[in-house]
Amino acid sequence: MSKETFHVLTSTAVPLPIENVDTDQIIPARFLKATTREGFGDNLFRDWRFTADNEPIKDFVLNNSRYAGAQILVAGKNFGMGSSREHAAWAIHDYGFRVVVSSFFADIFRNNALNTFVLPVQVSQLFLEALLTAVEQDPTLQIVVDLPAQTISFGEQSETFAINTYKKTCLMNGYDDIDYLLSLNADIREFDQAHA
Repeated sequence: MSKETFHVLTSTAVPLPIENVDTDQIIPARFLKATTREGFGDNLFRDWRFTADNEPIKDFVLNNSRYAGAQILVAGKNFGMGSSREHAAWAIHDYGFRVVVSSFFADIFRNNALNTFVLPVQVSQLFLEALLTAVEQDPTLQIVVDLPAQTISFGEQSETFAINTYKKTCLMNGYDDIDYLLSLNADIREFDQAHA
């Protein structure tokens, strides 16, 4: 997976107003055999997207062309619960989502998402409900996610969200954990020389 930076994203969104979505619904266990992160997007929400005969299920939102190209997934409360599989975040990223919005995330999913350069934006339940309604009414609605300011906005509505300072730095610079340590090389050398 290539590393990318994240600053401000303006995009349409896919509404998934389902609560308590677990990682097995995000990416079923039978698709976890690959050893690289690529290709998992094909099976994102597989059992909701396709029949047993691999026919697209017309009513599922990812099969609705009105939401094609959206980089933001707006999900119900308690997204990413269940097992700790990293593949759930990999599938979301590989499908093309850069942000997932919910009023609550499972902690392990949140960390896996951040490590995969997917930003989990936790908002209030009232804001989430308003956003879901707005997206369902207008699939062309533009949502702005501003990581430096830690805000998410649509129409006249805006809300701030929290993020770990370290992970914010990593996302804005395209760092994984090793890259972050390497970025401190000059500071480490300076400290080392001062305390030799």
